[in-house]
Amino acid sequence: MICNPYEIVIQGLTSEGRTFRPSDWAERLSGVLASFTAQKLAYHAYVRPMMLDGIRCVAIDKKLEKIDPRAFQFLLDFAQDNDLRVVDCRTLIDEVYPNQFLA
Repeated sequence: MICNPYEIVIQGLTSEGRTFRPSDWAERLSGVLASFTAQKLAYHAYVRPMMLDGIRCVAIDKKLEKIDPRAFQFLLDFAQDNDLRVVDCRTLIDEVYPNQFLA
C-alpha cells in the first residue's frame, strides 16, 4: 500500500510537473510538527514524509484537521503557496491499483 485511505498526500511536484526543491522539503515540513525524544527525532503521529514513485511527499492523516486545525491548515497553505499537488490517498490508490478493490 502506498498510503492509507484516511490520509491526504502533498506531492513534491508543481502544477507544471517540476520537482519541488530543496530535495529534503518533505522531511523539513514533517519536522515542523516533530518532537525530539531521547536524542531522537519523532515525527508527529499524523504527519510523515514518504516516497511515491520517486517523488518526495508528505502524508497527512485527516484526523489532524480535527485535532489541530491550525497545523492542518498550515500544511495545506504550504502546498498551495508552493503550487504543490494535494491528493486524497484514495485517489492515489485508484491510480496505482485501479482494480484492486473490485468484487
